[in-house]
Amino acid sequence: MEIAVLGPLELRGPAGEVVPVAGARLRALLVLLALEPNKVVSAQRLIDGVWGDEPPSGAGNALQALVSRLRKAGLVIEAAAYGYRLVIEPEQVDAHVFTRLAATDPARALSLWRGDLDFPEVARADAARLHELRLDATKRGLSGSEAVPTLEGLVTQHPLDEQLAGQLMRALRAAGNPGRALEVYEQARRRLADVLGADPSAELRELHLELLREERRSGNLPAEVSSFVGREADVKGVRGLLGEHRLVSLIGPGGSGKTRLSVEVGRRLDTDVWRVELAPVTDPAEVPQAVLTALGLRGQGILDRPKRSEMARLREALAHRTMLLILDNCEHLITAAAQVADELLRAAPGLRVLATSREPLGIPGERLHPVEPLALPPVGAGASTASAFPSVRLLLDRAAAFTLTEQNTEAVVRVCRELDGMPLAIELAAARLRTLPVAVLADRLSDRFRLLTGGSRAALPRHQTLRAVVDWSWDLLTEPERQLWRRFALFQGGAEPAAAEQVCGTDIEVLAALVDKSLLVLGGDGRYRMLETIREYGLERLAEAGESESQRRALAAWLIELAGQADPQLRGADQLAWLRQLATEHDNLHASVRAAIKAGDRATAAALVARLGWYWWLSGHRSEGAALAAEVASMSGDTDPEDRALTHTYAAINGLEGGLAVDHVQEQFRLAQEHSAGLGSKHPALRLIPPLAVMFEDPSGPEAGFRLVEPLFDDPEPWLRAVAKMFVSQLRLNFGQSAELAEAEMREALAEFREIGERWGIGFALSLLGDLAAARGDFATAVDWQREAIDLVREVGVREDLPQMEVRLAHQLWMAGEVDEARTVLKQARVAAEQVALPEVLASVAYGHATFARMEGDLEEARLGMDAALARMRHPAVVPQFKAMALHTQGLISAAAGDLAAARLKHADAVRTAVESRDSPVVALTLVGLADLTLREGDAERAAFLLGAADAVRGYRDRAVPDVDRIMVEARAALGDAGFEEAYRRATGTRVADAVGLL
Repeated sequence: MEIAVLGPLELRGPAGEVVPVAGARLRALLVLLALEPNKVVSAQRLIDGVWGDEPPSGAGNALQALVSRLRKAGLVIEAAAYGYRLVIEPEQVDAHVFTRLAATDPARALSLWRGDLDFPEVARADAARLHELRLDATKRGLSGSEAVPTLEGLVTQHPLDEQLAGQLMRALRAAGNPGRALEVYEQARRRLADVLGADPSAELRELHLELLREERRSGNLPAEVSSFVGREADVKGVRGLLGEHRLVSLIGPGGSGKTRLSVEVGRRLDTDVWRVELAPVTDPAEVPQAVLTALGLRGQGILDRPKRSEMARLREALAHRTMLLILDNCEHLITAAAQVADELLRAAPGLRVLATSREPLGIPGERLHPVEPLALPPVGAGASTASAFPSVRLLLDRAAAFTLTEQNTEAVVRVCRELDGMPLAIELAAARLRTLPVAVLADRLSDRFRLLTGGSRAALPRHQTLRAVVDWSWDLLTEPERQLWRRFALFQGGAEPAAAEQVCGTDIEVLAALVDKSLLVLGGDGRYRMLETIREYGLERLAEAGESESQRRALAAWLIELAGQADPQLRGADQLAWLRQLATEHDNLHASVRAAIKAGDRATAAALVARLGWYWWLSGHRSEGAALAAEVASMSGDTDPEDRALTHTYAAINGLEGGLAVDHVQEQFRLAQEHSAGLGSKHPALRLIPPLAVMFEDPSGPEAGFRLVEPLFDDPEPWLRAVAKMFVSQLRLNFGQSAELAEAEMREALAEFREIGERWGIGFALSLLGDLAAARGDFATAVDWQREAIDLVREVGVREDLPQMEVRLAHQLWMAGEVDEARTVLKQARVAAEQVALPEVLASVAYGHATFARMEGDLEEARLGMDAALARMRHPAVVPQFKAMALHTQGLISAAAGDLAAARLKHADAVRTAVESRDSPVVALTLVGLADLTLREGDAERAAFLLGAADAVRGYRDRAVPDVDRIMVEARAALGDAGFEEAYRRATGTRVADAVGLL
């Protein structure tokens, strides 16, 4: 096996497969052992690394249990007098291979490093040593202009490293940017003086002198006083465009860094570069004069040829020159700037123009370069990963006294992501870090326009606050454009053209205008979106215009219509296409529900919930949907009666597996039944409510449910007919009726689901049929059906059901003898369950793992798994069936360990809990556990009787329960066949209600 610690911990099997190492403590233990391969690591160091300052009582035993779990993963770990030794060669641990290669083959060494180190605190020195080796290896592999972005990130992380500063200076010189290289030197000089009280080394000073001798400046480009961060690819791209085209426009929203990029590009060109700042110019007629002034030509030629126009003088002055002219901030003078650029390009063949604007100049030959936001770190990035992203580097560069740490990285990432990676907004946020902790700043960015003020006093007034930047864009718009901006801001998830036109009362030309002005972004998926800062500003303007309420209703009306069209299609062959459509609008739909709740608009909120409830069930949003439906259900006010009934219905249905407490689900079913009574309900979900409610309200048996659901077998809605048959089949199994009849009904349901092409129904029916096949002992068929079911459910997107289906598949694989594949599937189930994070789902997967461990004889691992399962089950949403199954398994574990007294207590609790659930198969399972205990106590006759009682309660013998065959064989051996059969038959009339009496 191999162990990789240079990034997220990975334990790799002989075939290269990743073996899961679950739990932070187990991972910490493995890291500490792997750092010392084939050496004894003291128990005290391991305990300190695993538990820190809070070791458990009996820490030695707890450590031994963790070691046992690692051994089960395939590792050889030997116990020594004072600790443990991982028997593995150093070459099988990536950290040791890295150490060996770092000096001889740095590129190969660096390829082993996969991400942030996850070392325990006691291994801090090891982590520091590896980071130092990584830095040295990285330095040796970096040179030339392509290394600039990487070196900038490293200099940010290691501001006092003179070797890195020198490498960055040389790389910048190679990239044609000696001015920026001089800035790097000055920053390094200041940091060394401020922090260490030292001067730069002789080598760095000599490099500085070389650059000063090489530096040539032409034109009027300003000398920047801050570093240029994160735009190396843009510089390269724009230089390439200018090499092929004579007019290039940098376009983007205010604050995106267009001006700074244009200057940086100009500084790296080997030609005269002149920049014309158009922001102070207010009269379009003055644009030629502004160009003359910037070129130093304003006063020339007036005395000898006073009648000559400014444009004529410009054409004449530039006709024979080779140069780059930067026209900066053209948006408020767009027509005049376009005319000047067009005339000059036609008059001067050696002229190239680089324009910056929030919209294109719109003249022939123009090539556009959108200036995008800076790249953002992913959510959850560690300090090392985050510091490599330009948005984070800019924040750190501009907040000179601020240092990135593992503790503040999460807040830094939030700041950069909330501000969309917009450079000006990040610079304003960096200024705030002088007076606010970064976590506080991140929390308060919802009030960004008030918070982000105090920019550079030397900047243009419209660049001194975030509001001023956006105000400038607003002031340049026509009224139809302003109307679209403020109304579109309600689309939290963006919009397609038709939706924007209908909801905002606009047309495609105005949409195009806002795209041109960099206020809307048209994505490759054909949807328009706004940056969050632009959207927040639009919402403020919407409120000022008094349109917040009317537009909220307009958007909700459009979404209600869309969801209403989708709802019936989700129960047919076009299910996947409509699921994708609703998923695209998911953010808008949920924002609209929440906005209606906030406004107290029950009618709108209920209308949305009524049309989204089945989407939530199918698409893996049951928790969120159940919470929203329950909140809407508790609102007061008028609403459509059917919408109200459906709101309660979907709160109940989604709440079953979506985190609502069982009593809350019961109440929602009751209210759904109450409010749907007498409606003559058109919606199939409402026609299902009476039989579903019986599950929770009628403890007497299934007959009332049958009476209510069987009329649905002839319902005009084919999906409902299939669901009704599936429901009756389940009801029969739950109440211990004929398995043969239940299977026949389930097969009918499957055929009808297949006929209408409804994948969820097909998958659910197949899964249940797979369980019945396993109960008959036909495990090969069970596995095939379960696989097909999982594929269908995964295709639909029902995340909540997948882990439990995978646990069943793993069990059936195990019973079929495919043990290795069973383990693989069970690992997949654990990963899927952690992503869903619902208590019932997590508990069922923990139950599956514990059951496997028990069947393998690892009682300690099984005990830990069941402790985890029961801890999950303290959540009020977990139904009693799961708790009964967990208690049953704990009883089996205790009995196998020889603690029969503890086993009896567990089995008694399991039986009582199972009877409360009125679920016959679960009651039967707990009676099997009781039979195991009775057999271990020496009463084989009673064990045989309890097996008979289990089959009587269930209504059939279930060969998928692994303990039955063992108990049966041992009891027959003790009683003989006739004795066993006689005891078994005595239990024939046992029913669920009798089970507690058998304790």
